Amino acid sequence: MDKLAVLYAEHIATLQQRTRTICEREGLEGLVIHSGQAKRQFLDDMYYPFKVNPHFKAWLPVIDNPHCWVVVNGSDKPKLIFYRPVDFWHKVPNEPRDFWAEYFDIELLLQPDKVEKLLPYDKANYAYMGEYLEVAQALGFSKINPEPVLNYLHYNRAYKTQYELECLRNANRIAVDGHKAARDAFFNGASEFDIQQAYLMATRQSENEMPYGNIVALNENCAILHYTHFEPKAPLQHHSFLIDAGANFNGYAADITRTYDFTKQSEFAELIKVMTQHQIELGKGLKPGMLYGDLHVDCHNRVAQVLSDFGIVKLPSAEIVERQITSTFFPHGLGHHLGLQVHDMGGFMSDDRGTHQAAPTGHPFLRCTRLIEPNQVFTIEPGLYFIDSLLADLAQTENKQFINWDKVESLKAFGGIRIEDNIIVHEEYLENMTRDLALD
Repeated sequence: MDKLAVLYAEHIATLQQRTRTICEREGLEGLVIHSGQAKRQFLDDMYYPFKVNPHFKAWLPVIDNPHCWVVVNGSDKPKLIFYRPVDFWHKVPNEPRDFWAEYFDIELLLQPDKVEKLLPYDKANYAYMGEYLEVAQALGFSKINPEPVLNYLHYNRAYKTQYELECLRNANRIAVDGHKAARDAFFNGASEFDIQQAYLMATRQSENEMPYGNIVALNENCAILHYTHFEPKAPLQHHSFLIDAGANFNGYAADITRTYDFTKQSEFAELIKVMTQHQIELGKGLKPGMLYGDLHVDCHNRVAQVLSDFGIVKLPSAEIVERQITSTFFPHGLGHHLGLQVHDMGGFMSDDRGTHQAAPTGHPFLRCTRLIEPNQVFTIEPGLYFIDSLLADLAQTENKQFINWDKVESLKAFGGIRIEDNIIVHEEYLENMTRDLALD
């Protein structure tokens, strides 16, 4: 039997146990989880790409079919209402026969507006879980996305089952193939658009299948944190390349970043080498029992050391940190949880009732502050950038006197650096899924 099929049984048992626990705690008869609906574009008969409710795809790897529903109570066999219309305009999904199908009582739905006949008749003690509040209200649900239920599910989603970990490994395998193809295209002088196409070809996934919009940036565009433009023409000269791109497997995401210097000989290449070493060491710092926010603080100390060692800031590293200069060059968080979503939920919780885990003083914009524990999956993605707007703000402060502006100006053509791996925390060791696949 396929490895995923074997692991899936334990995954379903875990989700059943979590559902039973929260339903008993909140006095619910069950949860009704909506996959979602296709959204029509304004004044058009075309639809936006469908994105499934993550609570739905936690149960089964159906990520491309709207109007589906899962009804669960944690004890009985889950019920799947599977949308399968009669339609000669579009591809109709096959009746479910994959490895996961045996774990559900399946009923087929021909028309979305006929679903009420297949849902629980008395919905008073069922909670609707999904995006379409008006649909839930029209169907008679009064409990819609209850906060205690969301908190419990989001908190526990951080603890991955073995099935989920295997899906994340597969997502990394696909993404690494894409990264290697994109790297080769860069060194062959390709444009951003052509590098993106090389990535998609290597992953065998379309742009809409990607878990997020790929960042494929050349030269000064590497300083734009969420750059998604894809310039069709190659620049006159290639200096640098930053790619932040993932892949999808059964609804689980990879999220990997690499930065390259075209000549492999410049000072920027040395910066990449040093930042890569720091990134590897930070990854090794994912120790159970410590707060992720403390690792973020360690990252700022390391970035300060790089700024000092390379003469970008003319101060010792400790004073660079004290003066908060690092935030100009490293303005985002060290990383986040990874799973059903790229920025997986639950990163700010200290318990399953949603108690907030505060960020370290002076670092309010993190995506994760949580206690590190086994079976959690994190990204580690330190960065160092030369961003015009942030540098302009720095130039208006008394700290401007400590900046080597000539050095900064020479490095702005390269934009910036980000290196990112996906790492599983096990009880006794760490598993760097990305580097285990020989993506240096």
